[in-house]
Amino acid sequence: MSDMLYLINKNYEQTLYLIYYFSKMRNKILLLGSGELGREVVIAMQRLGQYVIAVDNYKDAPAMHVAHEFEVIDMLDTEELDKIVYKHKPDFIVPEVESIRTERFYEYEKKGYTVIPSAKAANFTMNRKSIRDLAAIDLNLKTAKYKYAKSYRELVEGVKYTGMPCVVKPLMSSSGKGQSVIKKDSDIKDAWDEALKGSRGDLMEVIVEEFISFDYEITLLTLTQNNNNTLFCTPIGHRQERGDYQESWQPMKMEDSHLKAAQEMADKVTKALGGSGIWGVEFFIGNDGVYFSELSPRPHDTGMVTLAGTQNFSEFELHARAILGIPITSIPLIQNGASAVVLAQHNNANYPIISGLEEAAKFKNTDFKIFGKPNTRKYRRMAVSLAFGKEDTSILVQKAKEVASKIKVD
Repeated sequence: MSDMLYLINKNYEQTLYLIYYFSKMRNKILLLGSGELGREVVIAMQRLGQYVIAVDNYKDAPAMHVAHEFEVIDMLDTEELDKIVYKHKPDFIVPEVESIRTERFYEYEKKGYTVIPSAKAANFTMNRKSIRDLAAIDLNLKTAKYKYAKSYRELVEGVKYTGMPCVVKPLMSSSGKGQSVIKKDSDIKDAWDEALKGSRGDLMEVIVEEFISFDYEITLLTLTQNNNNTLFCTPIGHRQERGDYQESWQPMKMEDSHLKAAQEMADKVTKALGGSGIWGVEFFIGNDGVYFSELSPRPHDTGMVTLAGTQNFSEFELHARAILGIPITSIPLIQNGASAVVLAQHNNANYPIISGLEEAAKFKNTDFKIFGKPNTRKYRRMAVSLAFGKEDTSILVQKAKEVASKIKVD
């Protein structure tokens, strides 16, 4: 009898220990947006023993392949979004895309849910109007001149204010969708139509801003933490086409004074928005200084270069650790790196065949990541190639592009 009581007590203690362990160590993550960046966040979370539900508006999104569960909903539908949050009761709500009814995040916070990095950050940065006004008006950061337009006529007036050339963007979009440059009056109508076409969600408003004559642009990955120790990754340079990045490299060589200015701006804006996580803060660097451009409260596409082992932790691992409250003391640059995108060239190819991996693998000190997207559209990002080592970043960029050129989307 005593042996039986001993076993019962022992099993009871083990059960209590497991309950305590999982309540402390295993959190439930609701990932809203399941593209290639979300996929890497899921992998980082799973390596830290977390449970992830991946959500998007289409089935077989990349993050769904590696998550514990997935849901397919319209995240702009308030009822569907509420239903999925209250169904899963997550410890952390992690938005990864723009097309979400982000105003609901304030209500979730009131009910005790933790939104990453915060409801304010997610809501402000999903809309270019909120974040630009915060930066330019509230924080007095240096930005391009800008105006908003809800109609073609208002856009014409905005162009007069900013002057030409100027850039037009939807207030809500991602990966450069809907963005165009106006160089002459006849471009205005096309720019208006393109912006509305590329807008995510139901917000039919655009921003027109002066074209900054810059020498280069950077992404400054900024890590905010629960212990208030904000850290900055080595700056990342990148090149864009059609408003979307094509190659990125780390480090981006820049003057110390410009780097310090960018860090101060990034610190101000992330503190104003609050919360912990990785932020992709974009800047233009020109002869007359540093201009704040945009901000993403999550891993940044140009930051995929950190998958090349340029840092002690990739941007996705940094994001996961900051969410979970695992402190990071430093983010040293370990080696140089570069990334180059692999784009689809055709529309509506379902479950495309990726080929050429054998040839792509022949380059020394390179790698590639296939995203596993279930369909294509012209210029959709389907994979990324990586190069790393001691060589100058210009050499690594060319090597990454060579690797990317071998990978075909059929």
